[in-house]
Parts: sequence; structure tokens; C-alpha cells
Amino acid sequence: MSRPSFPSRGFSLVELAVVLFIVGVLMLGLMTTLSSQAEQRNFEETRRRLEQARELVLAFAIVNGRLPCPATAASAGDESPAGGNCTTAFAGWLPARTIGFQQTDTAGYAIDSWGNRIRYAVSVATPYNTQTPRVCRPVSAATAPVTPHFTSRDNLKANGIDCQPNDLLICKSANPPTAAPAFAGAAITATTCGGASNQIVTTSLVVAVIFSTGKNGAFATCATCVDEAANLDGNATFVFHPPASRDAANGEFDDQFVWISVGEFYGKLIAAGILP
Repeated sequence: MSRPSFPSRGFSLVELAVVLFIVGVLMLGLMTTLSSQAEQRNFEETRRRLEQARELVLAFAIVNGRLPCPATAASAGDESPAGGNCTTAFAGWLPARTIGFQQTDTAGYAIDSWGNRIRYAVSVATPYNTQTPRVCRPVSAATAPVTPHFTSRDNLKANGIDCQPNDLLICKSANPPTAAPAFAGAAITATTCGGASNQIVTTSLVVAVIFSTGKNGAFATCATCVDEAANLDGNATFVFHPPASRDAANGEFDDQFVWISVGEFYGKLIAAGILP
């Protein structure tokens, strides 16, 4: 006796819609997870590159007895001027070719994991030789002919460790207004980050700053990103704090920073027999 036949039944439109919806939700969750993991890897890789750059700058200082000058838009990844003795350094790039940094773009400039060029600033404080012990002051119209201390091997050996930087400031935010120290007469005008409570690193401690502008790179697309804007405005005052979203008080912020303290810098040169 033959078995009875039953009519085949497919999925209804409603059931298909439910299945597609579930698959879509699962795919969205997977893509979000993968995207978050990729961003975390980029963040960590950029941090690794900044730390590597920091070590290469210190290694350069041990070999050459001075800090390198920044690269410029025309120097293709080399320090400018070649041989050091730079007098303006607050808007440069990491001198990748000079220090041997490997991750570069086609023009020879150091880049972070998003392909943005890594920035670098070095103190251009210059010895004030009429005082004992010799102290440093920021370069100004009155002091421009004097060779900066930290990018000159000869000045470092002549002036020793009495000369302290006083032109690089690292602040918690760009509000209240910030300003770099200024030379006035025979004294330093000790400007802070709009107040000591807004200052991360005290004045006279930082000789070099290395930083990435993060994934967003061009802060100019965000009119309210005042903290990021402060890092690219051409002066010696910088802002660093944890990442912030576009709706934060001072706008989006994803810059990453490392810096070299004057104590570590002098300590490396002393240990290498270059100083005192």
C-alpha cells in the first residue's frame, strides 16, 4: 500500500522577514565588534609607534649629544636645519629619516596607524649666559641670535645641566586660555595653562613632545574641537586628556601624546658620558 502524500510547505513571507531581521542584527553586531576591535588595534599600534619614536629620539640624543630638530614641510622627513641648532620648532613633524623611524609615508614622514603624520616639538630655550648658574629662556626677538640649548651639542656641553626648558607646556584643556612662557626684560614670565590646576606637566620639565592627531586627523572639520586645535596652532602650548566625543565641552579629542622630561634627557647623556 502506498504512503499518503502531503503537500510541501515553504516559509511564509513573515517567517522570511523574521529570519532576515535576525541575520541582519547578528551581522550588525559582528561588524560593530570587528570595527571596535580594529579601532582598538589602531589605537594600540599608534601608541606603540609613539613609544618607539620616543626611544629613537633619545637614542639619537645619546649618539649625537643633542635632540633632533623637527622635520618641516620641505625637508621630506629629515630634521631641519640639518645638524641641529633650530630656533623655531613648535609646528614640525617627527624627523623620521634622521632618527631611523621605519613607518613612513611615501614622502618619508613618520605616520601613525591611520596614516596621519606624527608631530614633534622640541624646546628651543636658549642659555641666558649673564646669569650664574646659567638658566634658559624662550627664544624671542631679543634672543634669536643665540643658539638654542637642547638641539646644540656645543651648547649642551658648555652650559651643562643648569639650563632648564621653559617653553613647552602640557595642559588638561584649552580652557581657560593658555599661553607659552614669554621673555620679558631679564626675567621669564612664568605663564601656566591658565592656572596650575589645568596643568599636567609643570613648567621646566619637558624638552620634547611627540604626538599623533588620532583617527580624526584633521581637526579643522570640527569647529568646536578647541583642544585639538590647540595642538596645531603653532605655539608651544599643548593639550592632552583622555579621548572625548564630539558633544564634549571642548569638542572631539583623540590625540595621543608622549613626551621626554628634562631629567630623563640629562640622565641619558650623563650615563653616556656626554655630560656634564
